[in-house]
Amino acid sequence: MSAAAHIPVLLDEVIDALAIEPGECHVDATFGAGGYSRAMLARGARVFAFDRDPDAIANGQALVDASGGALTLVHALFSTIPAELAQRDALPVDGLVMDVGVSSMQLDQADRGFSFQSDGPLDMRMSSDGMTAADFVNEADEGAIADVLSRYGEEPRARRVARAIVAARPILRTAELANVVRRALGYRPHDKKDPSTRTFQAIRIEINKELTEIEDILNKSESMLRPGARLAVVSFHSLEDRLVKRFLRQRSGALPGGSRHLPQARPVAAPSFETIGRAVRASEEEVARNPRARSATLRVARRTAAAAWPEGDGR
Repeated sequence: MSAAAHIPVLLDEVIDALAIEPGECHVDATFGAGGYSRAMLARGARVFAFDRDPDAIANGQALVDASGGALTLVHALFSTIPAELAQRDALPVDGLVMDVGVSSMQLDQADRGFSFQSDGPLDMRMSSDGMTAADFVNEADEGAIADVLSRYGEEPRARRVARAIVAARPILRTAELANVVRRALGYRPHDKKDPSTRTFQAIRIEINKELTEIEDILNKSESMLRPGARLAVVSFHSLEDRLVKRFLRQRSGALPGGSRHLPQARPVAAPSFETIGRAVRASEEEVARNPRARSATLRVARRTAAAAWPEGDGR
């Protein structure tokens, strides 16, 4: 699999945002095909890269070998990255970049079951272990399925789709699930957007606990980054971007602190981040080269010298 076929979105903007100086230590939390890591290495950084997908780790060994010791590649979830860095005596770091969500490589592999574009087993696991999408759609009750579709897919007719899924069980293939959703929602081949997109997104997020993992690493980023270090996050849909935007607004002092249920329950701590610029989106030229970039949003912040917020604030 060539790196050229999977250049990450907003590559130049991300690398510029990190403001890398030779000899610095940076983290690529979503290695994928290694595009960000490769560019970070070219700027003279020592890079600790992580991915929860074992295929990405295996495919990245050639870059590790070619880096002369500058790249360390680790199989890990977002939530375990701080512990992995601590074990390697690598904290604090000078920068952290995340390209969250499903990778184009995963979407392109029919046997991974992420996409309805090609038929394959209904899997969707990023880590290749744990519950599969087939397990979820065949075992969860109608109410649970409807809740996931509404919450993570923002599907306005979630109950109708959930009812159709339960009635069609067992569902074992991506094409089967897509057709069930299409029939339930009255899809016509010339429609601009396939309605099964929302269902596939929702189930994938649920299976991989994606939003929980994103929230976890954002909260832990304060303790990972030295004062002056940069945080750069690329998201691809509104649920991801809302998490990132709210986190940065809270930690920069633009929102009151507190829990999600009691947002003003405790005093606001000193800002641990300051945002840099506005949200960045792909140019028309990049979108023309890579349609996936159309929905990408980059947000950047700089770590202040303030202490990390106490556990529970804004979480």
